[in-house]
Amino acid sequence: MNDLRPVNEISSTKLPTLPDAQTVTEVRHWTDRLFSFRVSRPPSLRFRSGEFVMIGLLGDSGKPLLRAYSIASPSWDEELEFYSIKVQDGPLTSKLQHIQPGDQIILRPKPVGTLVLDALLPGKRLWFFATGTGIAPFASLMRDPDTYERYDEVIMMHTCRDVAELEYGRQLIESLPDDPLIGEFVGGKLRYYPTTTREKSAKTGRITDNLTSGKVFADLDVKPINPDHDRAMVCGSLGFNTDMKAVLEGFGLREGANSEPAEYVVEKAFVG
Repeated sequence: MNDLRPVNEISSTKLPTLPDAQTVTEVRHWTDRLFSFRVSRPPSLRFRSGEFVMIGLLGDSGKPLLRAYSIASPSWDEELEFYSIKVQDGPLTSKLQHIQPGDQIILRPKPVGTLVLDALLPGKRLWFFATGTGIAPFASLMRDPDTYERYDEVIMMHTCRDVAELEYGRQLIESLPDDPLIGEFVGGKLRYYPTTTREKSAKTGRITDNLTSGKVFADLDVKPINPDHDRAMVCGSLGFNTDMKAVLEGFGLREGANSEPAEYVVEKAFVG
């Protein structure tokens, strides 16, 4: 969901200011378009891995500029992590990209979202499909022990334009088996299938094409998606989400929700 343009950045005089401020503890710039940051976590905040919150800064007018951001850290983490694009003329991201440790951001502690395990029926294999910063909610779910207790296999498909834009996800995923907190749960269950669409790399092509052609199944030596045991989550641009719904329904999967779990879910936090 963080792949979206700043159309869902909003300004309102009705939104609370303090005490919704949280302190930035770490900032890392991955490319000239991507960065991640960590902030303090409100003691009262409880969320399910995969959910999002509204975060932002005060605008030039003194009014809060807020945008929906998936929480990239797992529900057990003592801090909150976010992964963002940089939009030079964006009302929020043009400022947010310059934050430093010690700065404060506004965080509304009301997590919501559809990319939660409870929105899926029980299954054996779980697919994560993401483009760009849409990997953020899966960064949370891949670090949640519950993901591996519910599924025998987890496959993360992530596509970006260039190899450098895959680095955040690659480093995270490669670190998980040796992570002292989550490694024993991950075991050999997590598989990673990154591709690029512009720069040549080991694997190229759009997620939708690699699914419909069967290439990903051949490359991973796995059986095609089957609604009897496969479950899926999708997060990316509106166009990608729409295309993925058609692909997954072509495999026989039905869209689910918190109120009515089914075989797949799509992040709906998109305005405009």
